[in-house]
Amino acid sequence: MNIPECTEIAVVGGGPAGLTAAIESGRAGCRTVVLDAGITPGGQLTKQIHKFFGSRTQGAGRRGLDIAADLAEEAEANGAVIRTDSTVQAADQSGRLEVLNGARSHGGSPEKMQLEHIRAKRVVLATGAEENAIAFSGWTRPGVMGAGAVQTMVNIHRVLPGRKVLMVGAGNVGLIVTYQLLQAGANVRCVVEAACDIGGYGVHAAKVRRSGVPILTSHTVQEAHGDSRGVRTATLVRLDKKWEPVPGTEKTIDVDLICIAAGLRPNIQLSSIMGCRLVHSTDLGGWLPVHDCSLMTTRSSVYVAGDASGVEEATAAMEEGRLAGVSAAESLGRLSEVRASGRRRRIQKRLAQLRGGPLGESIRGAKHQIQRAQSI
Repeated sequence: MNIPECTEIAVVGGGPAGLTAAIESGRAGCRTVVLDAGITPGGQLTKQIHKFFGSRTQGAGRRGLDIAADLAEEAEANGAVIRTDSTVQAADQSGRLEVLNGARSHGGSPEKMQLEHIRAKRVVLATGAEENAIAFSGWTRPGVMGAGAVQTMVNIHRVLPGRKVLMVGAGNVGLIVTYQLLQAGANVRCVVEAACDIGGYGVHAAKVRRSGVPILTSHTVQEAHGDSRGVRTATLVRLDKKWEPVPGTEKTIDVDLICIAAGLRPNIQLSSIMGCRLVHSTDLGGWLPVHDCSLMTTRSSVYVAGDASGVEEATAAMEEGRLAGVSAAESLGRLSEVRASGRRRRIQKRLAQLRGGPLGESIRGAKHQIQRAQSI
């Protein structure tokens, strides 16, 4: 489908935040296009074969890939155009986007790819997050992979990249991918976590332990052994209170896959080149665009949502996408202040519930600091 050279709202990223932003802006009557580099819309949701927790509003009890399909259908029903295999590879401060189409479906053939330029009055950056790496001896060997790559191979392409697995990281991602690897037939030898406590939810850790997989806290991988064909063994070591290796605690295990789940950081490439002011927040994953409570950045035409505004769960990303979509539509005069304010209050109430309790305290504090930085 052709997109007008000038559209009202361009949403960069077709994951949970991008799709909900398109739903809200399309519902308000805005000409909206979603540009996503993937083959199918949904982003990380397409990899989530487990059932969601939380409230019914955010899809509790349903699988992520089903939620993705429903969100895409709803966005299109509200008039949004979803363009997959469309990579926004450059942008400027005026809202002009350079889009490369067909890079994935045509195997990178230059003759079949197409370059186009789209100018948007408002841009919602829902570009997601990138995986963190861990550097250790042998970390560049074949068979050392990020959890996201492993999840893509297993859950989307149905390819098991290894049979004997070491999982590095006991946050939610590490624990969930561990269980998914077990479901796919892999033998997860153990999960190691450098911190003294498990970072993920207890329900995920309990499920992994019931499956017979030990979780070793205050441990890390010291070296990956193997050759050009892949990993053969890995040496683990215990860490002291200063996170220093304890001599004499080394242990070598047979593995052919080392899966790194060391957290995520916001994808800020486009927000940076579009001139959005950045700030660092450890609790939100690293550098991210400064934004206010409506998710507007320091560039009044640019909004940010989901992991691109600070790494959280997919449920929070969906609500932030809605918030950005409503705010962008209001700024174009498509929603009255009264309607937009009422809609925002309801969305912000759900976000507050998602970030409630002791586990959400750091997120709440970090978001408050980011929003204060917007006014400086």
